[in-house]
Amino acid sequence: IEPAHIYNGINNGIVAKVSLPKGQDIGHLILLDYKNKALAPPVAVTAGNHDLVSRITKIKSLQQSALVQLLIDDTPFSAPIVINPLFSRKVPITESATRSDGKTSYLNIIGWRDEAEDDDMGALLSGWRVYPEESVIMHTTEGDIQLQMRPDAAPNAVWNFLELARHGFYRNTTFHRIVPMTSKGHPFVIQGGDPTGTGSGGPGRWLPIEQSTLQHDFGVISMARADDPDSAGSQFFFCLSREGTARLDGQYCAFGETVDGQDTIKKIAGAPLENPATGKPINPPLVQSVRLRLADPRQPLFQN
Repeated sequence: IEPAHIYNGINNGIVAKVSLPKGQDIGHLILLDYKNKALAPPVAVTAGNHDLVSRITKIKSLQQSALVQLLIDDTPFSAPIVINPLFSRKVPITESATRSDGKTSYLNIIGWRDEAEDDDMGALLSGWRVYPEESVIMHTTEGDIQLQMRPDAAPNAVWNFLELARHGFYRNTTFHRIVPMTSKGHPFVIQGGDPTGTGSGGPGRWLPIEQSTLQHDFGVISMARADDPDSAGSQFFFCLSREGTARLDGQYCAFGETVDGQDTIKKIAGAPLENPATGKPINPPLVQSVRLRLADPRQPLFQN
């Protein structure tokens, strides 16, 4: 399945080209969630261009990203495509809070509001971002880490990461901050994505935070930021345990999860530290490159 356009306005539908194997006259398209559960019955298609919104009407009511998978004789064929609804932004509501030291203040996210509420419209759908699903392979000096992106949880953070990776932003960057344990003894995070290695570098722009639905747990990748919730850019961190990072839920934007390479994450977390107070490693492990490849086909799961 090849989408004609990445961005598809609400009045334009989603045009995609379906190619079938030689000798095959009919295929089927099916809408899936990120657990591979079917969200609508399969629809029959011939080779050629189709408006997915007209063929799979459930797309019109999607509240989060989903996938369209091509089936040939009930067998998944080629990578699915991501259907990412473009809604008006949910803006964080913050209040000033004080850390446990009794001195340092920070902004705490206490809720969310839809920016379209100011115009009494509720959540506003502008269209859909559509692209082939890709797997992410992060090549590091300690081994590879394979990631599954979760645009159903944080679509803009996923798109930001994919675009930076696709164009080489993360080549030869370091894991500049390693915090193997919290003060309570729970494994915490390893952080990278800064070309300067100082903890202050980025892509020259900020990424507004999203209300991610993905919990912080071991192997989950999330956007690092400064105190301002919208100050993320390119820096990311991997969680080292649910116990250590559960408190980050709702405060930071998790956008992907590790499907292979958990041992690599643990090796990076074990790097000797020059300064445990700041998490600075003596010899920072490197992200040598981040490679994208088309995702594997997804086998639909039908509910009884």
